[in-house]
Amino acid sequence: MEEMAATAREDGASGQERGQRGCEHYDRGCLLKAPCCDKLYTCRLCHDNNEDHQLDRFKVKEVQCINCEKIQHAQQTCEECSTLFGEYYCDICHLFDKDKKQYHCENCGICRIGPKEDFFHCLKCNLCLAMNLQGRHKCIENVSRQNCPICLEDIHTSRVVAHVLPCGHLLHRTCYEEMLKEGYRCPLCMHSAFDMTRYWRQLDAEVAQTPMPSEYQNMTVDILCNDCNGRSTVQYHILGMKCKICESYNTAQAGGCSFSLDQQ
Repeated sequence: MEEMAATAREDGASGQERGQRGCEHYDRGCLLKAPCCDKLYTCRLCHDNNEDHQLDRFKVKEVQCINCEKIQHAQQTCEECSTLFGEYYCDICHLFDKDKKQYHCENCGICRIGPKEDFFHCLKCNLCLAMNLQGRHKCIENVSRQNCPICLEDIHTSRVVAHVLPCGHLLHRTCYEEMLKEGYRCPLCMHSAFDMTRYWRQLDAEVAQTPMPSEYQNMTVDILCNDCNGRSTVQYHILGMKCKICESYNTAQAGGCSFSLDQQ
């Protein structure tokens, strides 16, 4: 997969000192008044980290200016002292932040980091994907509404970039990078997580240079390929069994072993 973000990211403190701008999550000049508890927080993430409930961003009605401390209707600029609350402001998500080429995706229902022209919304996956994946990815219905299979946390509203595997499943990019330290297969379907062709050809050479002992040379096994889902019967080798259909070594034994008649 390309190194650019495969999916669009969501753009998304109690006791804050007067005039202190933003938090670790966002650069903004106001505090949100939480409609659930009437407390003031820089952002919904700061709220959720400190409370036993979640802030519904769509229900935010009021904000407080960090400079003049006037509480007012959510808007981009302070009506009292003209402080700019955010270079970017979405009046649906009530997102204030510095300009990151954000855009609000009506289908996702939230703001994403753009530029908008670099992404398209796949209606079946229900997710904004990079333009270079248009017509070149495997669709899985509502895939972004599933949790990351590694950390088990939300993907759709996560501020961490999601990585699209060839099989169509999604992982947080950080989880994908950690996964590659231990293995190469999708944790959900076991399909190869990236193009393994070069490694398979290296394994071809290793197999050719590593003959099995004579008692195993006529031994065959039934295998199932995790990449093409095909079944085949191949010669057993301790280094791996190669799929006859797609030539992948991402296979699993699917039956017992057998020998030719002269070896039985």
